[in-house]
Amino acid sequence: MTNGMMYFPRMLDKIRLHARGELHEDYHANLGAARAADGACSNLLRVRYDDLRERVLQGGTDEDILEWCFEKGRRLNEGDLVVWNGFASKLGWRDFATPMLERMKKANGISDRDDIATISDLIDFDEGRAT
Repeated sequence: MTNGMMYFPRMLDKIRLHARGELHEDYHANLGAARAADGACSNLLRVRYDDLRERVLQGGTDEDILEWCFEKGRRLNEGDLVVWNGFASKLGWRDFATPMLERMKKANGISDRDDIATISDLIDFDEGRAT
């Protein structure tokens, strides 16, 4: 988390990795996509993803970049964070991202894993934080 905001640091890490040519190809299609977590996060902050990417590549901490988002877009309050974190933690569970989650589970050979019900669950599995 960055200042209580889930997913934001992950989005910035993906931007940095992509710029260095180190982002796994599986993530390229949804990088900055409007109907994916990057687009939803940018939209919530009311900043254009391309502008955010440029700012990230200029350097700075995640906290600095989030403050830039607040200045260029809108500042989130505690209620915004509750709603965002709820959305981010449940993405893929019975929503528009469910078909993508199912495709990704199939591609990873884990279609039978009912315990992997969200994109966050899949990321944790993929990155070794869940078995």
